[in-house]
Amino acid sequence: MKSQSENRIVIKLNERIKELTCLYEVSSIVALHVNSPEVALEIIAKRIPSAWQYPQDATVSLTVDGFHYDNSPFEKTIKQEAPIVLEGHTIGYIAIHYPASRYEQAHFLQEEKILLAQIANEISIVIERKRNKQRETEIQRNLSRTDRLTILGEITAGIAHELNTPLGNILGFAELIQQKTNDGQVAQDAQKIINSAIFAREVVKKLMFFSCEMPQHMQVVDVKPLVENALKLMGPNFQKAELEIQFVCLKEQVYAQLDGIQLTQVLFNLLSNAIYASKPKGVVTVTLAEEKNDLVLMIADEGTGIPEAIRNQIFEPFFTTKPVGEGSGLGLSVAHGIIKSHRGKLTCGANYPKGTIFTLTLPLKQ
Repeated sequence: MKSQSENRIVIKLNERIKELTCLYEVSSIVALHVNSPEVALEIIAKRIPSAWQYPQDATVSLTVDGFHYDNSPFEKTIKQEAPIVLEGHTIGYIAIHYPASRYEQAHFLQEEKILLAQIANEISIVIERKRNKQRETEIQRNLSRTDRLTILGEITAGIAHELNTPLGNILGFAELIQQKTNDGQVAQDAQKIINSAIFAREVVKKLMFFSCEMPQHMQVVDVKPLVENALKLMGPNFQKAELEIQFVCLKEQVYAQLDGIQLTQVLFNLLSNAIYASKPKGVVTVTLAEEKNDLVLMIADEGTGIPEAIRNQIFEPFFTTKPVGEGSGLGLSVAHGIIKSHRGKLTCGANYPKGTIFTLTLPLKQ
């Protein structure tokens, strides 16, 4: 017959075999389900209780990177827990539970604690692969978009140049007709031609902005007066829409190296969008600040807001949510292009409780 000492050795040996088998299987699951991280996490969670000393009562809870699994039917439990760490940050936890009514913390083995830490490490590998895949997809999407925009920029530059001359002729002759005619109806029709030609010319100008054909005149300017002037020029538009405009300047003087005309164009585009999206009696708030080495300009409205699903599309050329004839779909694309040419960023987010905030960030020095 085996002595008690021999029995304890056999039990410990069997526990080690279970633990090593579990770790091997977890590693295999991670390798097998490279493209299905959620599937891998669920299989791991279901597999590991069998490696613990009392598998019949062991349950698992796993929370990491938006994934959650918990198969414990007990209200009160004791647990053995390990953090899941990635790039020096804790991103989740995995725990083994026993019912508190029948077990104590002493029922967990030190070897099981080590095993759980090793499993947590394997899970971090799953999450790392998942995030790397997401980054890779995002990079490919951005590269694809950049290629499309480059091609589109070349096309629009050619179109803009080809349209400029005939538009100038149409506008010139329409103005000549209007000056020479004594017929009221002809004068009205000529004015319609002039208005349409001016609208078309503005679209061409936006195309040239988009294709980077407009030269930049970079100089150090005080941004506050520039913003105040843009708000003054847009004043009648705000009055007509029954909107209140608030200008908050967190620093009296903010000097930045930029093209003042192009920044004004960006402000006009963003303010026009805020007016369009807002309802009467609403407030549009423009905030100017300086953060470290950046100029920050925020335009917040209380309008209908932009659905999160299309926020990534709003800066694409010709994308618009306005009815046909009310927008060219180039305003935000042009604004984005101008800010990008200044080595800055233009982002869109939600304004709480309602509306949209556009945040413009530019380096103070180019």
